[in-house]
Amino acid sequence: MNYHFSAYMYRLRSIKRWSLMRSTTEENVAEHSFHVALLAHLLCEIGNKLFQGQLNAERAATLALFHDATEVFTGDIPTPVKHHNPKLLGNFREMESIAGERLLSMVPPELRSSYQTMLFPNGKDTSPSDVTLLKYVKAADSLDAYLKCSWELSCGNREFAVAKEQLYDKLTKLNLPEIGYFLEHFAPGFEMTLDELSEHPK
Repeated sequence: MNYHFSAYMYRLRSIKRWSLMRSTTEENVAEHSFHVALLAHLLCEIGNKLFQGQLNAERAATLALFHDATEVFTGDIPTPVKHHNPKLLGNFREMESIAGERLLSMVPPELRSSYQTMLFPNGKDTSPSDVTLLKYVKAADSLDAYLKCSWELSCGNREFAVAKEQLYDKLTKLNLPEIGYFLEHFAPGFEMTLDELSEHPK
């Protein structure tokens, strides 16, 4: 029997993000998932080394890689649309659940327990440690959107100006010291040119 799970996951590169926004650079869900994994890993390492955390950075990165997997069926629905009213959001969550079940059915039965918690991260089988890590994945998800806005604004595209302000407020309200550290020490580089990045740090 053939299993199409991986083939569908590869098609995340065909799902475009920011569909309602005028962008200088297109972004797809596969790219976004990779970026969120990088950021989730880094946030956990910042937490461990600088704020006495005990976070499994590798597990966080893995959860991040799958955090938008169901969008291969649902597509990327813009945040202002799906959060417009509770009924719409509830319908979207139901769509996500159906999409997750379909993806899980494409995994060999022997492997399904490994992917159950990643495709259903908020399910009843989610461990307490994963619940904690998912907060960092969610933070990394918002952080990646914030960095996208920074990039677009640095290219002169003011389409993302309000979104950047909203995302900054959202990030600061998370009250995660790791986010504050990232915004101070890592985020400025996303607004620099390649020549500026190539200079040695002062």
